[in-house]
Amino acid sequence: MFIVVGVTGGIAAYKSVHLVRLLVQQGHDVHVIPTPDSLRFIGLTTWEAISRNPVTTSVHDDVARVRHVALGQSADLVIVAPATANTIAGMTAGLASDLLGTTLLATTAPVVVAPAMHTEMWRHPATTANVATLRERGVVFVGPADGPLTGGDSGPGRMSEPEEIVTAALDLLSPASHDLAGLHVAVSTGGTREPLDPVRFLGNRSSGRQGAEIAAEAARRGATVTLVAASVDAGVLDAVSASAAVTTRHVETAAELGVAMTDAAASADVVVMVAAVADYRAADVSDSKLRKEDGPLTSIELVPNDDILAGLAAGRRDGQTVVGFAAETADGDLLERARRKRERKGVDLLVVNEVGWDSGFGSGENTVAVVGDDGAVVAEASGSKTAVAAVVWDAITAARAGR
Repeated sequence: MFIVVGVTGGIAAYKSVHLVRLLVQQGHDVHVIPTPDSLRFIGLTTWEAISRNPVTTSVHDDVARVRHVALGQSADLVIVAPATANTIAGMTAGLASDLLGTTLLATTAPVVVAPAMHTEMWRHPATTANVATLRERGVVFVGPADGPLTGGDSGPGRMSEPEEIVTAALDLLSPASHDLAGLHVAVSTGGTREPLDPVRFLGNRSSGRQGAEIAAEAARRGATVTLVAASVDAGVLDAVSASAAVTTRHVETAAELGVAMTDAAASADVVVMVAAVADYRAADVSDSKLRKEDGPLTSIELVPNDDILAGLAAGRRDGQTVVGFAAETADGDLLERARRKRERKGVDLLVVNEVGWDSGFGSGENTVAVVGDDGAVVAEASGSKTAVAAVVWDAITAARAGR
């Protein structure tokens, strides 16, 4: 396959070296178009050595072959990684100020863009509008991920990992298995918030990213998805917002999430409870702000919330699969706790992941084990939450096929 990889001027260009290597190792004919700014990060000789093809950067090179048009015409696929805010703006405006710009205008091949920029730039209204416009034109976005950025910052804007970009890009031409086609899937994500007064709440550190990736992967495999989202970090739902197969319903409290998931489960073939649900809520919620001047608040009476997952499992229909998630700290035997919880909840599968101050919640990475109905570990995964989502769905489909 003839693949053009555009590399623009961002520090994430170093990741694209591995991306090009992966494509070449799979036997593709890869042609790299670096922008002049990108050569400040990765030199031209590196691109030629990795791609095994000559690399030019100017529309004035190889004029006899009209290279600035020929590359776009020949391409079966175009990947732009990293794509800076400037590049995305130029693509939206149709600018042809360099070889990459002319190639993008000359191609009719699928275009995949992997953004990389600081969080403020990604969230800027201009970038948001440009991304929406390009999506309407059929451009596919992979990421950005949520994680460490340059300068010590962290948040949405990190370029997705090369393996994810390659998988998403090649799926456009050779679609992945649609093993969930015709199924309705209900997924919950995020952390619930239990109010104490109009200002404060009891909550947790869940970002909602793993549940969003579970929903996105189900949609990629052909399912119709209902995503019930409690509190999530900014940018987390970008993974599903562009998919017509996903309907998102927003909730806040455990009670609201329970109602929404029960409604969604009524017609769902698979129910996946990823949300971090509060076990308790305040017995009394103040209608006004609790103030120090009104006296010290030394205790809060809590009452248990309903066990949503156990209720969904107890009420499941014949043929319906119910999957739970459990976030556990590393004290004691994590797998043994997972086995007990799976049996206590009555679910078909329980996905357990270790969480701590620096792992699980708020991270772009995850490590999970999937426990089956006999207590055996039927799957394990470690890596990006996108990759983990794929492994979880493989385990779910295998469990359904084995019934």
